[in-house]
Amino acid sequence: MFKELEALLARRSLTITVATLAAGQIRVNVIPHSRPEDTKTNEQIKYTHKDEVAAIPDSAIKALTTPISLTGTAEEIDAKLADVLLEFVESHTQLQATFDRASTEISDAVKAIDERNKNKAKVKTTASKAEQKEDPKVKADDKPKQDETLPLWWTNPSVPPPGAAATHGPGSPTASGNALQANSQPTTIIEEAAQPCR
Repeated sequence: MFKELEALLARRSLTITVATLAAGQIRVNVIPHSRPEDTKTNEQIKYTHKDEVAAIPDSAIKALTTPISLTGTAEEIDAKLADVLLEFVESHTQLQATFDRASTEISDAVKAIDERNKNKAKVKTTASKAEQKEDPKVKADDKPKQDETLPLWWTNPSVPPPGAAATHGPGSPTASGNALQANSQPTTIIEEAAQPCR
């Protein structure tokens, strides 16, 4: 019996149970155990890969731990157990080989996608550096021009506006610090009447 199970035992452990039933029959169960490697295959597929790489279905993973059960008299089980176990181990080995192949293909696909994404990032970085070398004014344009900033006389009332120092002498209101009084004269705007076109 254990000779037939040898190929299966090389990959995973088993539990064997034997129970007595009515009418002189017995039941033998052979139950393969799950391994952490069974679920790690799908863990390679991250959120960014899920649209491009298909995961192994849960039903295929559970099939690796499908048990076999034989019921019969002791003589019937002795006569058939070796052949049944050989078939069970052979089908399980084929399923394990398919699972391993799918795991390898998933791993290769994930690596290929990661490499492609790295190459895309490198191309974008190289292109942006090339654009900066071609246009050296990029850094100069980042600083605001002098015309775009508020003049000092606008933000600080103690600084006279441009031309105020030239027009007002030492006794003028601007020189004494009354800048607002110097410019408090009302301004009259004369509008020309619109002439009708002929």
